[in-house]
Amino acid sequence: MFDLSRALTNALKSPEHRPAWFVAMAADFIQLAAFPFFFPGALSPADAVLDVVVGAVLTKLLGWHWAFLPSFVAELVPGLDLFPSWTAAVFYVTAVRGGSSQADSAHPQILPAVPNASDRTPARRR
Repeated sequence: MFDLSRALTNALKSPEHRPAWFVAMAADFIQLAAFPFFFPGALSPADAVLDVVVGAVLTKLLGWHWAFLPSFVAELVPGLDLFPSWTAAVFYVTAVRGGSSQADSAHPQILPAVPNASDRTPARRR
């Protein structure tokens, strides 16, 4: 079962995820604080520029993830951009990746045997 509090704690403790969290929360805060400039949604040039920049920065920091696409679309809809969709997307990406890396580290990976050159016996010549 998915433990929300543990996932949030692990995502926030990870030093490589902190810049992405800062960018997402700052973008959502700017859109809430400067509401009159971002109210028209997709018709607002400031909103479009902010969303493209945030999407590019988050992709650079975390790599491409499908969770960024619905967040980008939601930011284009007037009124729906009041929901902190960038922060929600970063939470989802960091929680999913954090959970999968912990699950992988709990079980060692079994690799196929690769013969060494010294283990091979030379072929006989006739």
